[in-house]
Amino acid sequence: MSDSSHGRVLHSHVVANFLVGLLQCNAAFLVDVARPAVPVQQRAARAAVEPRMLASTPKMVKLGLVGGGTVGGGIVEILSGKKAFVTDSLGVDIQFSKIVVRDPSKPRDFAVPDGCEVVGDVDSVINDPEIDLVVEVMGGTTLAKDVVVKSLKAGKSVVTANKALIAQDLPELESLIAEINVGREDEVQFGFEAAVCGGIPIIHALQNDFLGDDVVQLSGIINGCTNFMLSNMNLKGLSYAESLAEASELGYAEADPTLDVGGFDARSKLRIMMKLAFGINVDEDEIPCRGITDVTATDFEYASTIGGTVKLLGIAKLDAPGSDRISAFVAPCFVPSTSTLAGINGATNAVQIESSSLQESTFVGQGAGRFPTANSCVSDILAICQGITSQPFPKTAPDSLKFVNSFTSGFYVRIRFRDGTGIIQSVGEVMANNGVSIFSILQNPIEDKKDSQFVVMTDPCDVSKIKKVCVELEAQDWCLGDTFYMPVL
Repeated sequence: MSDSSHGRVLHSHVVANFLVGLLQCNAAFLVDVARPAVPVQQRAARAAVEPRMLASTPKMVKLGLVGGGTVGGGIVEILSGKKAFVTDSLGVDIQFSKIVVRDPSKPRDFAVPDGCEVVGDVDSVINDPEIDLVVEVMGGTTLAKDVVVKSLKAGKSVVTANKALIAQDLPELESLIAEINVGREDEVQFGFEAAVCGGIPIIHALQNDFLGDDVVQLSGIINGCTNFMLSNMNLKGLSYAESLAEASELGYAEADPTLDVGGFDARSKLRIMMKLAFGINVDEDEIPCRGITDVTATDFEYASTIGGTVKLLGIAKLDAPGSDRISAFVAPCFVPSTSTLAGINGATNAVQIESSSLQESTFVGQGAGRFPTANSCVSDILAICQGITSQPFPKTAPDSLKFVNSFTSGFYVRIRFRDGTGIIQSVGEVMANNGVSIFSILQNPIEDKKDSQFVVMTDPCDVSKIKKVCVELEAQDWCLGDTFYMPVL
């Protein structure tokens, strides 16, 4: 092809492109002519509105709060302080509709959100069709149960911090939620992160992160009051009475501390975690429970001698991985210093989970208090509002898994005695007769021959054997008072 002919080809391409462009311009012109004329002012207004219309409108959720005390106030403060973030980043506009308190005229220690009504009747929240989510932080197991059950039946999602209610009525609540959600596209949700260990996200972890794993054992410091007391007895050398007085003064202990020092609060929490970790429902009254009232300074002396300390623990464990037997108990325990739990002091809580895949996981944090507990409630509220909640009770145990209210462990046995000959021989005979093997015997120098104490550490055995040993030892003429025993972690 010659240069002149090549130039003619290029020229024809230019002409073709020009014609196509002209046709497009004419088409655009004809469309624009067909539109009604829009004044310049209207065009500017439209330009200002259209970008906002492209952004999604925040989802409005109206919330009814039942309980305006310590935790309730914390919830209001957290959500009020995070309102812009929740709206802009999470796309949710949470509005406090009503707050139910015992005395609406009483001044609150938090600012009531704009548009929120403070009322004294729980039915005004339950029966309000505009309220989407009910948060129960009033406590108790009677009126609080009515609030939770009636709210769920009214099609409202519920968040609660009420461990006593859940531990008492877990099977009923599980069945109710399943029944209500049959055939519903917008299923009601149930959040209870704050019911166990305050600010530690242990509930969410068990609901999600261990579903593909097999939990073998749970071990937890799950009561802040008793851990504070035992820490002070250990680190400050306080007596039980002195430690309880300080806990009461600082607000860690209730006016009646029985639920805490008796181990019952910890037992309720353990019962809930057992359902999530193992899928099994156990009546909490079936779980052996001993508190810290019999722990003395002597126990910390001997524990220190053998490299450990004393903690009130809630423990649930399978006999072995894949076993069809599970046991549980709450009791003061000897905890070796090599365990993470030995170093958890003050009102702090900790839960240690042993599992097949993750092996050992420990969750540590504040177990109570205004903002730690409120934060867990807020976590559930935000999850429900975003539609990212988990099934509340995702595991169901196989029929073959059975709970036994006895357990096997090594034991620490403290014996109070009047000095004489043959005491160690007598102890050995009693233990041998009951099938208990002695691991070691510990005795500090005797300062008072009429009243002294020594400790026997045993090899693992069933707790029923230790109970028999203690009864028989107390019947010996040289034994003074009750014999104290605790499991070894």
